[in-house]
Amino acid sequence: MLDNRVDCPGMPGRQALENIDLVIFDCDGVLIDSEPIASRTLAETLQGVGIAITAAEAHLKFTGNSESTIGEMCRRDYGIVEIPELFETWHQRLFEEFSRSLLPIPGIADVVYGLQRPKCVASNSTMQRLRNSLGILELWSAFGEEVFSAEAVARPKPAPDLLLHCAERFRARPSRCVMIDDSSHGVAAAVSAGMTAVGFVDPADPRPGRHATLMTAGAFAVAMGAEQLVAILEDIGGTL
Repeated sequence: MLDNRVDCPGMPGRQALENIDLVIFDCDGVLIDSEPIASRTLAETLQGVGIAITAAEAHLKFTGNSESTIGEMCRRDYGIVEIPELFETWHQRLFEEFSRSLLPIPGIADVVYGLQRPKCVASNSTMQRLRNSLGILELWSAFGEEVFSAEAVARPKPAPDLLLHCAERFRARPSRCVMIDDSSHGVAAAVSAGMTAVGFVDPADPRPGRHATLMTAGAFAVAMGAEQLVAILEDIGGTL
């Protein structure tokens, strides 16, 4: 058994986890190493309209939020009114940089391609961003177009709407679904949906205390990189 696994209120016990109907992956920070690029280009865009913010500060402030939430934060905290124009500039920078330097998270392709269970992607990103990030990598094909954006539902993570949408699409029982996410929003969404939440931390993530943050949010276990993720999935569901 894994030392970092804990029983969480409302989560199914091991007996109910012997079989997994669906494995749901977050995208940014789990499948693709996009978050440092997004933070840097967003900081540059905000600097261009007079906001004093570093890439590191943007990473801590905005990572894990949907674009609609980021827009609301920019209005509230910086008084920016022209959010569509701001995002248009950001997206141009972001997608150009993705085309030059975006890579999968180390080791995650082997996990995805080796997984012998139904799988999909559930992201707070827009479909435009997903197609300009994951969509430019070979890894997209592993999901057979089963890539879902929060735009498909009324509320993004941490609401359970998107994860329940995925379960309905696959006719999977939520109690037999696993959600892998690097943000507390995704973990909270999984717990709210009655799914097993597995936290994921890229060992290169500069944010402190990620393991504790995800466990506090309700993660069943936290993987520090792709190798640990395989062990946790096997611990949850047996041979995958």
